[in-house]
Amino acid sequence: MTVRVLLADDEELIRTGLRVIIDAEPDLEVVGEAGDGVDALEMVRRLKPDVVLMDVRMPTVDGLEATERIVSTVSEPPKILVVTTFDNDEYVYQALRAGADGFLLKRARPERLLEAIRVVVRGDSLLFPAAIRDLATRHRGRPSALSRAGLTEREEQVLRLMATGKTNAEIAGELYVSAETVKTHVGNVLAKLRVRDRTQAVIAAYESGFV
Repeated sequence: MTVRVLLADDEELIRTGLRVIIDAEPDLEVVGEAGDGVDALEMVRRLKPDVVLMDVRMPTVDGLEATERIVSTVSEPPKILVVTTFDNDEYVYQALRAGADGFLLKRARPERLLEAIRVVVRGDSLLFPAAIRDLATRHRGRPSALSRAGLTEREEQVLRLMATGKTNAEIAGELYVSAETVKTHVGNVLAKLRVRDRTQAVIAAYESGFV
């Protein structure tokens, strides 16, 4: 299956470079380019991409607001990778809380970009776990659904391992269970926390002080 990618960045040169890198891969395809958040939302609805590379700072509607609109109004929203210049950008944190699945630094090497796209499509891992931890712990003490979630002891173990960025297979090896069992536990954690992906679950864990 070819992964369909939408580029949202106000700099045409950046979009052109990303397109060249992505379209060179047999399993990836750029299906559209947006110059701001308004166009990004319209193209998501029309083109139904699997992944959006979303620049944080854009005119008219920035990446943060565009992410919020996509996640809240599109019935089956794509995975969203926020693209930023700095790994400690407060906008990144806000975008992750708004529903973005991960973030990518503009200085990242091409192979890291391609890996990030494939990782978020699989939904099996967490990008830059240390950076997400640092962003989230600055907001420790924030109200969280985790205290009311009623996670089992095993689900708590899985969440702690998710927070380190481990894949389902790695968690399975650590807990001596099957990857399918881990997948079930992860699904239960997301459902109980009422979040859409691993990133949101991990942010809740760090904010609440659970991890």
